[in-house]
Amino acid sequence: MTEQVINTTTVELSQDNFQVSAYLAQPQASGSYPGIVVLQEIFGVNIHIREVTERIAKQGYVAIAPALFQRQAPGFETGYTPEDIEIGRKYAWSQTKASELLSDIQSAIDYLKSLPQVKPDSFGCIGFCFGGHVAYLAATLPDIKATAAFYGAGITTRTPGGGAPTITRTPEIKGTVYAFFGKEDASIPPEQVDEIAAELEKYKIPHQVFRYDGADHGFFCDHRASYNPKAAADAWEQVKQLFDTVLRT
Repeated sequence: MTEQVINTTTVELSQDNFQVSAYLAQPQASGSYPGIVVLQEIFGVNIHIREVTERIAKQGYVAIAPALFQRQAPGFETGYTPEDIEIGRKYAWSQTKASELLSDIQSAIDYLKSLPQVKPDSFGCIGFCFGGHVAYLAATLPDIKATAAFYGAGITTRTPGGGAPTITRTPEIKGTVYAFFGKEDASIPPEQVDEIAAELEKYKIPHQVFRYDGADHGFFCDHRASYNPKAAADAWEQVKQLFDTVLRT
């Protein structure tokens, strides 16, 4: 399809008397578009996440990326140095809570619902790294019909804020899940990918699990040394197919 000309802006989401900043990208042309929530890595709503949000909007979606670290570090955005990774991990795993993350994602969905150009009952999400884990969580929200989860570490072993691992919530998923992993990703052993696939199969969740040869953690991000153009290109085609099939019909 021809790429849409888009507009971008930063908006404020309100949920339970709490304000969350979010990056919004949407087609300029009038129409009715599905909504997509974009879920950040541990590095904040940085240039990569903004670019992904814009890329999705150009495909004919209204895309929004809420700041998942709003409570811990408003305005947080960083790069990919070892120091950046250390502080991002601290925010992600020591200071977020699954319930708050889900609340913030729901506030993003509710904001999309308020926009006249957003198609009712047609919402998906996509997440990377920490956001890939959070996307698996977000798939449990009733509004989410399609989920693309990229290299979400820890799904089988933990959940943000503590408690039963996120994989135990698989029966709550109502929509379709596509999960993407690199075979060289040391943070997600192959047996964990097998466990995710088995749980999705067990509970009859429509899904596909993609495993890429030679791809490491972060393979979709062209700002990282681990970027793998071949894997990223294939994954993007799969994401477009997922959203187009589930959200446009």
